[in-house]
Amino acid sequence: MPDGVDERRFVTALARGLDLLRAFRPGETMLGNSEFVARTGLPKATVNRLTYTLAVLGYLRFDEALGKYALDAGVLSLGFALLAGTDTLELARPHMRSLAREVGAAVSLGCRDGSEMVYLETIRSETALTLGFAAGSRLSMLTSSMGRAYLAVLPQSERAALVDELWQAAGKGRRSAALVASALRAIDDFARDGCCFSFREWHADVNAVAAPFRDPRDGRWLVLSCSGPASSMSEDIFRELVAPRLKALALRLGQAR
Repeated sequence: MPDGVDERRFVTALARGLDLLRAFRPGETMLGNSEFVARTGLPKATVNRLTYTLAVLGYLRFDEALGKYALDAGVLSLGFALLAGTDTLELARPHMRSLAREVGAAVSLGCRDGSEMVYLETIRSETALTLGFAAGSRLSMLTSSMGRAYLAVLPQSERAALVDELWQAAGKGRRSAALVASALRAIDDFARDGCCFSFREWHADVNAVAAPFRDPRDGRWLVLSCSGPASSMSEDIFRELVAPRLKALALRLGQAR
């Protein structure tokens, strides 16, 4: 249970069911109960009941031949409802498309989902080979520019608590400590740069920059990011060409009414 939650009002069974739906990773279509157990830490008997319930309700679909579950239409309908209700996304799309074409990279819009960032939309350049995940894909908060930009705008106490939570989830080993240190350096740079970078840290051949803005409609923080192959888009390109344009677009979207 997250810190500061009113236990009397918190429905643990519902939270566990949602944890199962979040267990799917980009590119995965099927998971078995043993994989749900490993990823959520829930008892096998609990997972059995939850997967059965989610299948009955139309959020999971059971494949008898494989003995595994896939996400079903119920999850898709929730996703479409979210995207359809995001006016800022509709406003952002043409500007994201223009920026992707101008800099020859992928431009994405995302928000926080638990301890990760989730893509709401990605626009890829039509003229160059670019990277970029589809809507619904998730990113690490520690290694991605999008996650770092979100952390950078949180109040200091809230950010410290979330970073500690991310560190614990990563195992508090030497590698996770290095990730936290790198993320904190990027967050410190936000005051100077107005954006956060990730150079070959989220992926060995990906450079990226991200800039946050408040959604004028509901006040939540959204993050714009731009990513491309490190082999063809150097750090200098991201700092000197991409970052100023991305920050200008974030400012424009944050002021839109």
